[in-house]
Amino acid sequence: MGTGTAVAVTVAVLVAANLANNHWLPAWGWLTAIVTSALLLGVLFRAGGTWADAGLDPATLGRGARWAAVLIGLVGVVYAAAALLPATRALFADERYSTLTGGQVAMRVLVTVPLGTVLLEEVAFRGVLYGLVRRARGAVWATAVSSVLFGLWHVLPSLQLASVKPALAPVFGRSALGAVAAVVTAVLFTGAAGVLFCELRRRSGSLLAPMGLHWAVNAFGYLAGFLLLR
Repeated sequence: MGTGTAVAVTVAVLVAANLANNHWLPAWGWLTAIVTSALLLGVLFRAGGTWADAGLDPATLGRGARWAAVLIGLVGVVYAAAALLPATRALFADERYSTLTGGQVAMRVLVTVPLGTVLLEEVAFRGVLYGLVRRARGAVWATAVSSVLFGLWHVLPSLQLASVKPALAPVFGRSALGAVAAVVTAVLFTGAAGVLFCELRRRSGSLLAPMGLHWAVNAFGYLAGFLLLR
């Protein structure tokens, strides 16, 4: 399989996975993530890629784990400070957390986020796509392609963003135009985050570094939002 074909197949699989997660089978997101990740790694290997291209070279896992530990600690400190400060505490308010129990939050932090979100998105965007494009065009192109597609990946999840985050309502309102503005903002923000994740992958040589940061940002967000509503 050529690189161009492999990238096209990867994008097609991700479109199907995005629809499954947001419309067809949202309750089975973790299973979709595992199956999709395995399929995408198969595409990479079929195109001549290696574990190193996926950011999963055993030789770099220790270094990646150290990066991940440091990043998780930094995110924890930042989130704790933001949750304690009145000026930023409202940013954690989210109507989706109001009905969650402690067990449901633990499920999201320990299962849904690492398997349903981090595994799929990091394997897909910083692993397979980044590895495929970098082999053909270099790290700059790999970062650009991966990050643009990562931003677009968040279109469907962000459609209701302005209505479920009270802090965003005064900014975007609740009109159709406001919803569009919220989606565009989410795509730009996650695209920029994708650039950061790609740089972490490049500098550490391992997918574990962006995985650690990604998990911490999402998981600690759940924890902070849940605890502040109690």
